[in-house]
Amino acid sequence: MSDTNPPNAGEGVPVSVKIRERLKQAGQRFHANDNIAGFIEPGELAALLDEVEVKMRGVLDSLVIDTSSDHNTQDTARRIAKMYVSEVFRGRYSAAPEVTEFPNAARLNELMIVGPITVRSACSHHFCPVIGKLWVGVMPNENTNVIGLSKYARLADWVMGRPQIQEEAIVQLADLIMEKTRPDGLAVVMEASHFCMSWRGVREMDSKMVNSVMRGAFLTDATLRREFLSLIPGRQ
Repeated sequence: MSDTNPPNAGEGVPVSVKIRERLKQAGQRFHANDNIAGFIEPGELAALLDEVEVKMRGVLDSLVIDTSSDHNTQDTARRIAKMYVSEVFRGRYSAAPEVTEFPNAARLNELMIVGPITVRSACSHHFCPVIGKLWVGVMPNENTNVIGLSKYARLADWVMGRPQIQEEAIVQLADLIMEKTRPDGLAVVMEASHFCMSWRGVREMDSKMVNSVMRGAFLTDATLRREFLSLIPGRQ
């Protein structure tokens, strides 16, 4: 009888292929700004880092960069792999940060603003840095979950730690905060500089992108929306 699962099955298969196949079998998309931590098994992240290093060394070779005798680039492939897997794109490969929610025991129902929160991401078009700040406005109700102020920054860092475009990133963050806190209204404003515009292309250094997401009371109550926007320092 043939063994349907031979001991060496899967050996020699790149770890990225294994992860991708799990995602496909589950019908789960793996776009640049998706989190795929739930499909990575123990030990595979280290193997993925090794795989990216090898591929990045090939990129450097194709750019005709001497990584053998140039002391500046001998370890560049490893550094880039670590930067992408463990740092810049960590929000793709790590589970969501733990956020403890508390009931609104004091029945808070006044506008609360958190920010500016520094955000760091990378444009999914060119993998150039996106650096900026965001502000979060919350209109709680008696059923709203209360989370610590630092948790807003942790959630933002997790969402932005993936290749993103700003328009989608701010929606992802708003959805996540709504899910965690369940307020009457939520507002998020983000202002960022895009290096894909200042470092390449038109090389325009001073332009920034500002966008916002308004949910619930902030969407329907123009007075509340104006109050929030007027209280953002430097944004009037």
